Amino acid sequence: QVRLVESGGGLVQPGGSLRLSCATSGSTLDHYAIGWFRQVPGRAREGVSCISRSSISTDYADSVRGRFTISRDYAENTVYLQMDSLKPEDAAVYYCATDARRPEGCSLYSNAYSNWGFGTQVTVSS
Repeated sequence: QVRLVESGGGLVQPGGSLRLSCATSGSTLDHYAIGWFRQVPGRAREGVSCISRSSISTDYADSVRGRFTISRDYAENTVYLQMDSLKPEDAAVYYCATDARRPEGCSLYSNAYSNWGFGTQVTVSS
């Protein structure tokens, strides 16, 4: 099983930016579609963005479309989530996850993903 590690979270003011990373060691992410999700206490986990194995397909939640950008660096074996124009409602724990079953495309539904990282906290506050 691939061990995922998220990083890049932190405290940022509204309107600021963060770049989250999803990395693994000892394996490769090339065989997986990757999803980014977020969760706040008391609420269901929300799909934020995803990217297919080939990077041809990406998708975004309506709430982040135009502000967030997902990408993957095959050489670095890392998937990134660039988050710009952050809002207080973006604050959450952000998780990345792998989907090994989808040969192309990607999903924003958490039940498509079988392997999860431990998350990184994003706080948006002035």
